[in-house]
Amino acid sequence: MASTKAADRYLYQISYHEDEAELCFMEMRALLGAEPEEGCIVTDRELPPSRSPFIRQRLAVLLEAAELDELASAAAQLDMEGRTYKAIFVATGGSQIYEERLAIERQIGRSIRGRADMKQPERLIGIAYARGQWLLGELERAEAAWLVHNQKPQPYSTALSTRVARAVANIAAPYTEGVKVIDPCCGIGTVIIEAISMGIDIVGCDVNPLAVRGARTNLAHYGMPNVVRLLDMRQAEGSYDAAIIDLPYNLCSVMEPEERIEMLRSAGRLAPRVVIVTTEQIDEDVAAARLVIADRCVVRKSRFERQVLLCSRQ
Repeated sequence: MASTKAADRYLYQISYHEDEAELCFMEMRALLGAEPEEGCIVTDRELPPSRSPFIRQRLAVLLEAAELDELASAAAQLDMEGRTYKAIFVATGGSQIYEERLAIERQIGRSIRGRADMKQPERLIGIAYARGQWLLGELERAEAAWLVHNQKPQPYSTALSTRVARAVANIAAPYTEGVKVIDPCCGIGTVIIEAISMGIDIVGCDVNPLAVRGARTNLAHYGMPNVVRLLDMRQAEGSYDAAIIDLPYNLCSVMEPEERIEMLRSAGRLAPRVVIVTTEQIDEDVAAARLVIADRCVVRKSRFERQVLLCSRQ
């Protein structure tokens, strides 16, 4: 029999490019406590679908059934509250072919009592098949807010992409309420902009005055507050829940191991949770800075690779 309930489970449809697969899985472990299976994650954690660059849409589960016919019968009991609706099939791995998806949408759509609107519905009703069950509920699509942040007035060729920056911020701060984050090597503010757009309380600093000026220009462009200052991270003070450090790696920023270890120690002093982005193998330096690697991934772009390390204090 189908069961009807208030939403206490959520299906997240996940999509990623193979070059960012490891990053996606690492971010999902931090945000949702699970890795995608068959293109989705089912969990009891409620998260805005626009939070992650890898979440396409979220289904708040209201009904579930072992058989599609049972789900259609239960759908007749849904209260549309006088609003128009549209039934949408949410594809997961191994899902039905296009014609079958349309047939499922029609079957469920006809079962719902109310007025369907294919063009401008007031509610989206999603249907999915996952973990051996048919699921139905309120569907919310993600908005790719990070794409707007690609048009910074002060870009930098070696800066993180907005997608990677957003994922890194989420790995550092999977929960946002009451959490304080610092980006002590903030560059032009790519990570800070993504963090602020998600409601993360973050500040930044950089030793390069040109970078700080660029970060302030970029923040102002998006109507965000000036939360960066000119400061060597080794002189930064305060206590934070997480620190994000994208280590310098261009030809003008060649760094000796001793200097890198000092920077990593400073990050660990500022926060117990440290996310490091690096183009080099620095496991020994991380250990020397008295940090422990809890999770990691590699992000690829053509032949260029970055490592993302989630660390904690020893």
